[in-house]
Amino acid sequence: MKTSLVIMAAGIGSRFGKGIKQLEPVGPGGEIIMDYSIHDALEAGFDRVVFIIRKDLEEDFREIIGNRIEKVCPVAYAFQEKDNLPAGFTCPADRKKPWGTGQAVLACKGIVNEPFLVINADDYYGKEGFRLAHDFLVKNAEAGNKFCMPGFILKNTLSENGGVTRGVCHVEDGFLKSVVETGGLVHDGEGAAIEEDGKKTPIDPKSIVSMNMWALTPDFFEELEQGFVEFLSALKPEDIKAEYLLPKVIDGMIQKGTATVSVLTTNDRWFGVTYQEDKYAVIESFKALHAAGVYTEPLYKK
Repeated sequence: MKTSLVIMAAGIGSRFGKGIKQLEPVGPGGEIIMDYSIHDALEAGFDRVVFIIRKDLEEDFREIIGNRIEKVCPVAYAFQEKDNLPAGFTCPADRKKPWGTGQAVLACKGIVNEPFLVINADDYYGKEGFRLAHDFLVKNAEAGNKFCMPGFILKNTLSENGGVTRGVCHVEDGFLKSVVETGGLVHDGEGAAIEEDGKKTPIDPKSIVSMNMWALTPDFFEELEQGFVEFLSALKPEDIKAEYLLPKVIDGMIQKGTATVSVLTTNDRWFGVTYQEDKYAVIESFKALHAAGVYTEPLYKK
């Protein structure tokens, strides 16, 4: 059974400041976060890597990571552009960014024809989620709209340098019942809170959250395509920053009863570069993982 790893890397990364945050070296050998995700995915059994990028990033991607990865596994590129819209729609002149994670994955239609796992480029997920997702996809490859989500524990996904947005999940009997994109999630002593306008509202630090790590099947593209038209049709002219988000599409399918999402909880600790200040903690974390023997040099072996 062939399976692909799809990496969403078209984001501008405005909170990070100068430079392209997905391409910042963080490992002791100059590795970037994507190197570790790809390593862990291939180790888990995935066969191919698909990068979703913008055309203006292509040269950097090929030079910094794409050409290297092509030596160890098949690689493909999908391009997410703000002007890539269904027939009858045009991009507002004032819009600066592409249309979100739903549009990003939709860019893979025709490129990905096998079960696949979607991840963010700038998140480190740990090894367990890749194993869980791959095993699920292999076992359920023929089941239409039967998906899974490696679920992370909220307290394991927070940044020390500011608020983050996570999909807070309602899970019953191992299945995702709803997911709500929640911003301003911060540490609060030993717990966690939602910070808004200087006020903190406590939230269970053991809550299960989505980290945009979704195991999906190719029939999902049909839902994405139809949903994107509905999303664009409902926009008001002033909505130049609205985004078509993957968790909202999947949540909509759950509410309509057209898909099920198994939640496979992982205890691995997330880390990533949301803010410039995060980079130093990430470097130290990878240094510790190498010292513990979780990763060895070279990272990839033919």
